Amino acid sequence: MQAVILAGGLGSRLRPLTQAIPKALLPIGEKALLEIQIERLKSFNFSTVYIATNYKSEYIERFISNVNYGMTICVSKETVPLGTVGPLSLLRDKLLSTFVLMNGDILTTLDFTKACSFAESVPSPLCVVTKEVETPFSFGKITHDGTYIKSMEEKPNFTVEVLSGIYIVKPEILNFIPDNTYFGMDHLLNKLLANKISVSRYCMKEYWLDIGRITDYELAQEEYLNNSAE
Repeated sequence: MQAVILAGGLGSRLRPLTQAIPKALLPIGEKALLEIQIERLKSFNFSTVYIATNYKSEYIERFISNVNYGMTICVSKETVPLGTVGPLSLLRDKLLSTFVLMNGDILTTLDFTKACSFAESVPSPLCVVTKEVETPFSFGKITHDGTYIKSMEEKPNFTVEVLSGIYIVKPEILNFIPDNTYFGMDHLLNKLLANKISVSRYCMKEYWLDIGRITDYELAQEEYLNNSAE
């Protein structure tokens, strides 16, 4: 099976760390984030990984050339920013069967076999992997019957289901992606839904962390090694 890792972002919210190296190469423990992702995919028998790059692409190319993962690793370089889905237009002739698309700033112990089996079992060209996360609420919550308060809960957490940044994609999706155009996942989802094309969801239960900010990166250093054995 094939996978595409999106590693072209600027990592603006992770500066100054990403001023020196691309976000995908930030170290987590003794390994680069990208290295952890590739090894995870290999453990699920993925045969080919395409790495979509832009910012500091040469760093990623050099890093990949120095490591033998026992699988095919290809770097796809965009010349203009293409967003989260636009880079797939550069791989039209390569992605001929169902593949995984994932952001390059994610740490997860997702069981890709189970997720992909689910995606193949439903009549939908795109399966969005989601994750339930708890979001803190800053105020005391009340319930009432009009004039009188019935109960009060001090600063409760809300459980919200969010996009995990992992997608299982069937090749017909490539027909909806324009060439040489910035095209994000939000554009694709809205286009599919507007055309009444079903989009499925798979809510993962495994460990997941999006490394978008410095605080997330610090959390990754503390948490990931404890979860990687799952």
